[in-house]
Amino acid sequence: MNYIADLRRLVGTRPLILPGTSVLVIDERGRLLLLTRAETGDWGLPGSFMDPGESFENAGRREVLEETGLVVGELELFGVYSGPEFYYRYPHGDEVHNVTAAFIASVADTAVQVDGTEISGYRFFELNQLPTDILGPERPIVDDYVKRFGG
Repeated sequence: MNYIADLRRLVGTRPLILPGTSVLVIDERGRLLLLTRAETGDWGLPGSFMDPGESFENAGRREVLEETGLVVGELELFGVYSGPEFYYRYPHGDEVHNVTAAFIASVADTAVQVDGTEISGYRFFELNQLPTDILGPERPIVDDYVKRFGG
């Protein structure tokens, strides 16, 4: 079942309000994990929209694993984000208003290889050396994290 695809068949590309999650994965050196999105080439955080009946936490864990092959430890709620700056129009035309629960987590284990369809790569960045081309709706989350923990 693909919940969002089913909704899109009914409403087309019109804006949807969708709950999802982003995970600020931090390594042992305090660096932040960012992914390169295959669809846009922008950097972003692991995460995505929730499936029906799924918790924010489970969605975050699932997406980190699916996108990177990494297993994260305990999730700590960092903040809940919504508003006009979280609107996004995908290159294929779908429009969303994101409601995002952002979590902080550390890497607990490397579990599996990933297929690379959603992302084209990932790496950990020092907080003072983050790329400038971070996906629009995720930039405020990253900026808040840097303000709070960037020294």
